[in-house]
Amino acid sequence: MSMNSSRWTRRGLAIAIGAGWVAAAQAELPAQQLEQAPGWFRMMVGEYEVTALYDGHTTLDTSLLKGMEQDDILRHLDALFIDADSGMQTAVNAFLIHTGENLVLVDAGSAACFGPTLGQVEQSLRASGYTPEDVDTVLMTHLHPDHVCGLVDDNGDAIYTNAELRASQDDADFWLDEERTQALPEADRAFFIMAQEAVAPYQDADRFNPFTPGDELLMGVVAQDTHGHTAGHASFMLNSDDDAMLVWGDVVHSYGVQFADPSVAIEFDTDPEQAIRTRETVLESAAEDKHWVAGAHMPFPGIGHVVKGEDGYRWVPIEFGPVTTDE
Repeated sequence: MSMNSSRWTRRGLAIAIGAGWVAAAQAELPAQQLEQAPGWFRMMVGEYEVTALYDGHTTLDTSLLKGMEQDDILRHLDALFIDADSGMQTAVNAFLIHTGENLVLVDAGSAACFGPTLGQVEQSLRASGYTPEDVDTVLMTHLHPDHVCGLVDDNGDAIYTNAELRASQDDADFWLDEERTQALPEADRAFFIMAQEAVAPYQDADRFNPFTPGDELLMGVVAQDTHGHTAGHASFMLNSDDDAMLVWGDVVHSYGVQFADPSVAIEFDTDPEQAIRTRETVLESAAEDKHWVAGAHMPFPGIGHVVKGEDGYRWVPIEFGPVTTDE
């Protein structure tokens, strides 16, 4: 064998060995991991610790939005790289507030009421370092099932066993009225029944206490009237030191459309015209006062600021960072 042939033999052997190493490495490569971590995000509002809790997401058909032509809706969504061909993704968030004296949960998520992509509030809460037993107050923005079903487990028992449950009196009167429920066509009763079943164990334990707008529910936590989406929809203004946050519930469902045009309503609004007036007032106030906003259906963590744009408003989400006070 010549020197050249020997050299090429050695080179071929090296290539073969290298190929074997590559094949072995590829064979050992683990499968892609398609699950997310439990969703929680923490920040300070003055001396109050606020933790956003991710319940999951659902997909809404764009036809549910009312007051704008479909072509214009799709144009707004496309400008934000939202592919709405199969619907627009909408997050569901809850918020945990540690005031130093109370641990307060605002909304409880959807549990099993809307399928496997939702129902993660309890998991997210535990992952964030707390347990349901630590919560002493649950405030409801309203009693729709994607906010209220997470109050109970699969057996219908209360999850927040040490908590007082509070919702607006107007929402309680509307959704928990059994006579109203029975008077409805059977196909229209589902939301009412889910609300009643979720609230029932708290009522039975004498731990359901409705409020009226304007009430200071806890030190620095005031209920605000933001009705329209439901008869008694409420938001909660937190004030601590020189900082403030409005936890606004369902003031906005589609950030890609309703910031640009607040006059767009959604099919779920009990009173669409009032929901529009409420949204316009809340967005204007948030932009002028520059306080934080926490939204149940904003992209997780659902926290940011509202600023005025050339047309309508814009959403400026919070950036991830360390949990610090202004000290």
